[in-house]
Amino acid sequence: MDTDTVLRPIAVIGGSLVVTLLSGWLLDLLLRRADARHTETPLWGLLRHCRLPFQLVLCAALLYGSHRRAGISPEYVPAVGHALTLVLIASASWLLVRIATAVVDSSYARYAAQNPDDARVRRVRTQVTLIHRVVTAVVVVVAVAAMLLTFPPMRAVGASMLASAGVLGIVAGIAAQSSLGNLFAGLQIAFGDTVRIGDTVVVDKEWGTVEEITLTFLVVRTWDERRITMPVSYFTGKPYENWSRGGAQMTGTVFWHLDHSAPLDPMREELRRILEEIPEWDGRTGSLAVTDTTPHTILVRAVVTAKDATDIWTLRCAVRERLLTWLLAHHPHALPRTAAVDARPGAS
Repeated sequence: MDTDTVLRPIAVIGGSLVVTLLSGWLLDLLLRRADARHTETPLWGLLRHCRLPFQLVLCAALLYGSHRRAGISPEYVPAVGHALTLVLIASASWLLVRIATAVVDSSYARYAAQNPDDARVRRVRTQVTLIHRVVTAVVVVVAVAAMLLTFPPMRAVGASMLASAGVLGIVAGIAAQSSLGNLFAGLQIAFGDTVRIGDTVVVDKEWGTVEEITLTFLVVRTWDERRITMPVSYFTGKPYENWSRGGAQMTGTVFWHLDHSAPLDPMREELRRILEEIPEWDGRTGSLAVTDTTPHTILVRAVVTAKDATDIWTLRCAVRERLLTWLLAHHPHALPRTAAVDARPGAS
């Protein structure tokens, strides 16, 4: 083995690595300076995450262009070129996904910083999230297809598959009916604005917040930190409650079963005092009325309001507890009780 056979591959590989490392360092330096100069957008800082895939693309391209001059044995040249082609396609798709992620995250961050409307921000977040997932899926599918087409046997398979595309299309359409339904339901949710990330919803008698929306499923985080995963087609085919639609303000009710002698006017005054001490009350409504009566009790209802679903839940619990404590301390006779009398003696 002569010296040239050893030094040429080392020179080609080493030179490619040196150029790759220097280019990556220079790119990172330029992005850091651009990020420091343009503080109004996080785009340049987010693009720094593209350094690794950029270096991989550059190194694969340099090696692909110079591997024939590296002194490799002729029988290994096609295999090395094929491997470098696969690496180049994969790394290029990775770089495209990272760039798309940086652009989407930057656009959303700027929109959220400039728009005070939380509902519109959550709507845009839902849309850009689903669009980003679609773009990523398209890039991955195209990259995998391009990698498979580099294998000569796969080209013949592809031609035969195209020849039978009609039959395969019918079979695939029947088999993937549910998946396609969820896919179109996800797009309908994204652009129909029926439900958004961060909305408070009630599904299957479970109250929670929409935490994640994908093209096929939706995750609801309940008040007790459980996660309910549901197909997105549920939200296009079945009724559900969305407490965040049309504004986040909420009206809640609190009920008490009390004795007929309950002091209603003092209860109204106490309710007003309690509401003024609770920070979750937004000051819009705070009323109390008798809504029903039975032979043994009356049903008293308080109507209160808060700025969102979380606060209305806290407010209802606090009002129920405090007014009940007040009744126990000052008007215990107002609480329901069971009347008992001695049986009347029968005639002898």
